[in-house]
Amino acid sequence: MTAAKSLFSYRKHWAHRFGAAPFLPMSRAEMDVLGWDACDIIIVTGDAYIDHPSFGMAIIGRLLEVQGFRVGIIAQPDWQSADAFTALGAPTLFFGVTGGNMDSMVNRYTSDRRLRHNDSYTPGGEGGKRPDRSVIVYAQRCREAYKNVPIVLGGIESSLRRIAHYDYWSDKVRRSVLMDAKADILLYGNAERAVVELAHRMAKGAKADECDDIRGVAVMKSALPEAWTEQHADDLDSSDEGARLGEGNIVIRLPSYEQVSQDREAYARASRVLHRESNPGNARGLVQRHGDRELWVTPPPIPLATPEMDGIYELPYARAPHPSYADTKIPAWEMIRFSVTSMRGCFGGCSFCSITEHEGRIIQNRSEDSIIREIETIRDKTEGFTGIISDIGGPTANMYRIACKDRATEAACRKPSCVFPGVCPNLNTSHDALIALYRRAREVKGVKKVFVASGVRYDLAVKSPAYIKELVTHHVGGYLKIAPEHTEPGPLAKMMKPGIGTYDRFKQLFDQAAKQAGKKYFLIPYFIAAHPGTSDEDMMNLAMWLKRNNFRADQVQTFLPSPMALATAMYHSGVNPLKAVRHGAAEAVDAVKGLKQRRLHKAFLRYHDAENWPVIRDALKRMGRADLIGPGKRHLVPAWQPAGTGLSGGEGARTGRKHRAQRFLTKGVPIPRA
Repeated sequence: MTAAKSLFSYRKHWAHRFGAAPFLPMSRAEMDVLGWDACDIIIVTGDAYIDHPSFGMAIIGRLLEVQGFRVGIIAQPDWQSADAFTALGAPTLFFGVTGGNMDSMVNRYTSDRRLRHNDSYTPGGEGGKRPDRSVIVYAQRCREAYKNVPIVLGGIESSLRRIAHYDYWSDKVRRSVLMDAKADILLYGNAERAVVELAHRMAKGAKADECDDIRGVAVMKSALPEAWTEQHADDLDSSDEGARLGEGNIVIRLPSYEQVSQDREAYARASRVLHRESNPGNARGLVQRHGDRELWVTPPPIPLATPEMDGIYELPYARAPHPSYADTKIPAWEMIRFSVTSMRGCFGGCSFCSITEHEGRIIQNRSEDSIIREIETIRDKTEGFTGIISDIGGPTANMYRIACKDRATEAACRKPSCVFPGVCPNLNTSHDALIALYRRAREVKGVKKVFVASGVRYDLAVKSPAYIKELVTHHVGGYLKIAPEHTEPGPLAKMMKPGIGTYDRFKQLFDQAAKQAGKKYFLIPYFIAAHPGTSDEDMMNLAMWLKRNNFRADQVQTFLPSPMALATAMYHSGVNPLKAVRHGAAEAVDAVKGLKQRRLHKAFLRYHDAENWPVIRDALKRMGRADLIGPGKRHLVPAWQPAGTGLSGGEGARTGRKHRAQRFLTKGVPIPRA
């Protein structure tokens, strides 16, 4: 893999003499106190400004500040006019526009496209403080405010919409967000490398859209640059791919926006190629035609080295919300204020998840010393600390320092997952470094308990029984959340998740460790309803598994097709991009699209709720499984209905039966809200 310039090796911009700000300014008055006449870069974000490394605007802002740039923040501006976007004046270099830590559409709407009325990233948890498609709206307002100031897009909303993509909320394929926002350049992924390089180049006079050699960026061009050789995506699954591609400057031509918006098979092929070109060690550039212009996407950035990760997480954060919010609580801050990030990335490759597309599949780790220093900082400086570290982890709890055994093999690999269909033999699955970190963390003076709240990848954990014992003995607080997602082979294969037998093995080790520790702990398995490739029979079998194991889910997750995920390509196209997508010879996938069927799948997950019994009974009869209707343990739902539930009139209700139903509903292990 090509070596990358260290993030902290650049010559500082002249404004470094101003030093670090207590908080990045959100007003002219704060700029005056700092002695600034202007900001070099203004970050516009859909989240409240919390100066903490769990929030993207804080990381990027503080990183640019340490490079010597004056950085201001415009957080959750009133987007009805351009007025709020002039609050700090015009930046000398660019506006950086992000929707925030979440895609604005995922943040605002449920999987049934219903409006959410709360927002964890807003003071008071109030909903409606950011517009739909925030990146586009904010970019338009920035352009209205200052016509000639360059606009740079970043964050997860931009990252997952960098090419033509299926948009669940409008049920159509949309253009790259770069075009719709009319921005100059888009930075995808976590983007520290790209934003630092871009800022320094622009400070020297370069134009943003000319920085097309920086890794991890997307720009619009009028034509393909000279000296580049095109390879069409249609041919990439051929067995002689390597021989045909040869050496030199190769760019992969994806099907055009016009093609993927009209041809669902072409959409699936584009999705497959995008994910195959995601390894920084071997990824090639991508180009996709949009009308008369070319979208040019450079290969992913080189992963951050441990010293760079340490440097980022030890920047001079205030570790608190901006003072302008006074004492108003911000739910996202309350949740993470005592947690510590240990790593980034995920090599799981779950088809419904967007972590890999955004953060990459190569794990980027902090050093043990850096993590311990942050715990000590939390202890000494975070208001309200009671001795409890709420989490040490990242996208997963137990991928810390896990990587391919051989760097050359890692750089050449194009597999979307290191753990599907089984754990790769080239993967070093040792949990020793994580066990050592846990032990050192709980020995920090003033720390009473260190919890692990990030999800545990149980197919990795079973490779280390010692880790499971350490976790259960010291770092579980009664319940541990894990995500088998399903029990049936069909949907699990489309999700790229291990078989339920791996969960059974983990549960055996978990229960054994809990017994040895003298603890009464429970596993909380999460499942997804209505995932592509899931039949009604699959959901029925999952419901029976839940009943046999005495699980009753309080809230359940229905599949939400997020932009750019492989499962979203399945949902939209009806084609499986996990396998070769050739004209007329692709594997079909049944997508659960109709509202009635999606609700049925959700009802199966909540088989214990009497409100769902009528629809489940109807489905069982239609499926020829009326044998599962009755009063016994082998039945899924009873034949009668409590008064005031389900169908109008309370079909078959009697007082005694209602009492029995209530016993049925309250028995078993409670599951916290997901």
